Amino acid sequence: MPRRVKRNIRVGVVGVGRGMRMGTGAAVGLEVVALCDTWEERLTVAGEQLGVETYTDYDRFLEHDLDAVILANYFHQHAPFAIKALAAGKHVMSETAACSTLGEGVALARAVEKSGLIYMFAENYPYSAYNQEMRRLYRKGVVGEFKYGEGEYVHPDPPEVKLGRSCGRDHWRNWIPATYYCTHSIAPVMHITGTRPVKVNGFVVPFDFEDPTMTHSMKRSDTSCVIICRMDNGAVMKAIHGSLRGHGNYVRIHGNKGLMENCRHGDRHRLKVWRELWEKKKGEPVETVYTPDFPVHHDQASRAGHSGGDFFTTYHFAEAIRTGEPPDLDVYTGVEMSIAGIQAWRSALDDSSPYEIPDFRKESVRRKYAKDDWSPDPDRKRKGQPPSSILGRIKPSPEALALSKKVWAERGYFGK
Repeated sequence: MPRRVKRNIRVGVVGVGRGMRMGTGAAVGLEVVALCDTWEERLTVAGEQLGVETYTDYDRFLEHDLDAVILANYFHQHAPFAIKALAAGKHVMSETAACSTLGEGVALARAVEKSGLIYMFAENYPYSAYNQEMRRLYRKGVVGEFKYGEGEYVHPDPPEVKLGRSCGRDHWRNWIPATYYCTHSIAPVMHITGTRPVKVNGFVVPFDFEDPTMTHSMKRSDTSCVIICRMDNGAVMKAIHGSLRGHGNYVRIHGNKGLMENCRHGDRHRLKVWRELWEKKKGEPVETVYTPDFPVHHDQASRAGHSGGDFFTTYHFAEAIRTGEPPDLDVYTGVEMSIAGIQAWRSALDDSSPYEIPDFRKESVRRKYAKDDWSPDPDRKRKGQPPSSILGRIKPSPEALALSKKVWAERGYFGK
């Protein structure tokens, strides 16, 4: 059983970009006492702003008097950092992804179990007001049993914006395959329905050489993807994410007694609940549309980033530490959401064949994948590692090289 903390929870944050927005948890009793980053200039400024100790060495950072660590470092680096923090006796909240290989997922699950500490996966999209309301309604049985769902996270940006948040040719945003950044689209459906994917088929929209948002950035992975998931209750989920035009976040849940979804037009935070005419109760409308409140701390959550998700991840992390009870988004759920993208990439490269999502709650299953380090990470250069694009190796254009040099210099980055 994890140790319980009654006073303010002393937190160290890794990554002063995204981490500065994740670690501001005073409202839920989190107190940031230390920061860690390798970008010294930004680290110094952030440390002065908060008046806390700063570290460029992660091992020294873990020696600080901390109860917990929030990991907001690079997408593909979370598992090794989490494992070290757990071994040092710190609770962990990790940004997406939980792991970048199946082998890391195995090691992370084992580390959490061995430590007896709290691990929370900081996926924020399940915590928008309409997604929390759909979870409440689903648990009440309003739409019956989950049969089909959709999660959508479409996020196009101009090349200058892409370059500004991905300094360096080998920054993770430039090479991760289109399927990898999947948790924003998959997580809400899983969290609402309590189901997990057991198989995936991945489909990729290839790199578009006619799209300047692709060719003028340093991105060498594909435009977008669709992941079809077979869930453990027999339902089917379709997840879409990537750089297609039409920015938006949508969730749709079909049950065998009704439908729930957030609205695509007007205020997208409104929720629509639909019951068929012959199934609804007398006096009940066929269609109900309303804007739900957050279930608790509405005012604070309404001011937080990612539609309230940044508040609720810290809220549930703090509650888990205080009570000793694992959060809903625990290590197993976080790993499943993350490896869905990895297995979908294997599928896409294999003509969209189905691939299993192993259940790492079971040690007998984990043993099979413990040494699986399949990854397109440029730092894992070895035989058999996959490309970042369905089209193979994509080289940056002259326009991308010139624009990246300009944008990165403006950001204070002068590397390659």
